[in-house]
Amino acid sequence: MIIGLTGSIATGKSTIAKELIDLGYTVIDADQSARKVVEPGEEANVKIREVFGDEVFTKDGHLDRPKLGEIIFNDEEKRKQLNGIVHPAVRADMLAQKDQAFENGKQTVFLDIPLLFESGLQWMVEKVLVVYAPADLQKDRLMKRNDFSEEEAASRIASQIPVEQKREQADAVIDNSGTVEQSIEQLNQLIKDWQLRP
Repeated sequence: MIIGLTGSIATGKSTIAKELIDLGYTVIDADQSARKVVEPGEEANVKIREVFGDEVFTKDGHLDRPKLGEIIFNDEEKRKQLNGIVHPAVRADMLAQKDQAFENGKQTVFLDIPLLFESGLQWMVEKVLVVYAPADLQKDRLMKRNDFSEEEAASRIASQIPVEQKREQADAVIDNSGTVEQSIEQLNQLIKDWQLRP
C-alpha cells in the first residue's frame, strides 16, 4: 500500500515519520528528494542554470538557495518556472524510490509530502494520513521552534491550506496535540486497523 503522510507546518509530521522508520517502514521524503534532484550533475540542476543563469550557483556547482530564494520570492513567474523544473523531478525521484522499495519486497511505502494537498498529489497515493494539531498550537510550536514572532508564525501557517481542511480530506488522522506517546499510540492503532506490514 502507498500512503501519503502529510500535515501542516509544526503539526509534528517528522515525529511520526521517524517512528515509522524506527518500526521498519519505508518513508520516502519529498524534501530529501527536492535536495537530491538539484545536486550538481542532475537534470534539474542543469535546467535551473539554463533558466536562471550562473549567478544562482556556488563555485562548486551547488544551488545558492538564498540567492535563488531572493529571486523567486519577489517574482511569481520565476517561482512558477522553478517549480516547473523541480516538482516533476521530485515526483519522478519519489516514484522511482517507491518502485524500488516494492521490488525489494516492501509491502507498505509512506510518501512524506508536506504540501500533498497544496500540490494536488493525492493521485500518487492510495490513502492519506494527516498529522494534526490545532492552529493555535501550531503557532506556539513554530514560535518556540524557529524563534519566530507571532506575525512570522501566522504568515507561515497562512501560506498552507488550513490543517482543519486537510483533516477533513484525510483517510486517517493522528491528533498530535497531546504527548508524543499519545501520538505513537494512535499510530500503532492505525497500523493494526489498516493491517500494515513493512
